[in-house]
Amino acid sequence: MLTLHHHPMSAASRFVRLILGEYGERAELVDERPWERRPEFLALNPAATVPVLVEDSGPGIVGGMVAAEYLDETRGAFQRERRLLAEKPAERAEIRRLTEWFLGKMDSEVTRYLVRERIFKLEMRANEGGGSPDASAIRAARANLKNHMRYIGWLAESRNWLSGPKLSYADLAAASAVSILDYLGEVSWEEEPAAKDWYMRMKSRPAFRPFLAERVRGLPPAAHYPELDF
Repeated sequence: MLTLHHHPMSAASRFVRLILGEYGERAELVDERPWERRPEFLALNPAATVPVLVEDSGPGIVGGMVAAEYLDETRGAFQRERRLLAEKPAERAEIRRLTEWFLGKMDSEVTRYLVRERIFKLEMRANEGGGSPDASAIRAARANLKNHMRYIGWLAESRNWLSGPKLSYADLAAASAVSILDYLGEVSWEEEPAAKDWYMRMKSRPAFRPFLAERVRGLPPAAHYPELDF
């Protein structure tokens, strides 16, 4: 039995959920508000960050990429053509590089700030850091987003999928981040048609469908968000 402690608007959490969906694995989802620092959650992960994957009564598997490696070793290795991490070392390195790009670099320059300012602050009490959005942080994140979307567009034009000929963790990591930004209406799709075509392919995958139905209370998605062809 798999349990995933997550936040619906955490890119790393969505990444792990997409992996589970692609591998046909079911998991119990436990919503966490990391800033609340629940004692039971801290016992799994003293850093109070999501996601945390737990199998049966085992220890917490902390972090998106760590959980991805665990799932590759315990599920992906037996999936043959459906494996999301390549067999060849050089191809695996490129997948890992891009996964780190979207869950690390893009998160630290774009996603984390927009989520915190536009979503988390709605859910936080004042003593937890809630309040009015920081306009300067939003402006900086939006400026950085243009470069990341340009890079996704270049990758999508150059390759069949972002890391090469097959769907991989790289696509799932990018789609996890982009889907949140798309929910917020932050992506200028007309500027990056190749990225848009790639994202529509990702949205059409069965593993992606649960995201299209999820909503943040008090913050509806962009009008096109649930549409597969937009």
